[in-house]
Amino acid sequence: MDTQTEFSKKVLALIKAIPKGKVATYGLIAKLAGKPRGARGVGWLLHSCTKSHKLPWQRVIKSNGQLSFPAFSHAYSLQKNLLEREGILVLNGRVDLKIYLWNKEVRDPI
Repeated sequence: MDTQTEFSKKVLALIKAIPKGKVATYGLIAKLAGKPRGARGVGWLLHSCTKSHKLPWQRVIKSNGQLSFPAFSHAYSLQKNLLEREGILVLNGRVDLKIYLWNKEVRDPI
């Protein structure tokens, strides 16, 4: 039996669709998935489904461009390194959203 909600299905599809060299925010993914105030739900899905769905988790960051983890933690270093390998400049723990934000149109079907 499929227990995924429409929201979770859309979130997973959107995260998988973020191209290399681009990032999205938790809020942007939530908005595109139909729940503009569902950023925490996006975070929960990333936490619980990254391995099983092979999600590019490193491409989802905070709305101010900050990486998702506390500075100097192992997860922070891993996220920073993965993004930099994709050509994304991380400066002082932030990504310039004017340059690297995924410009996904809401009207595009997923």
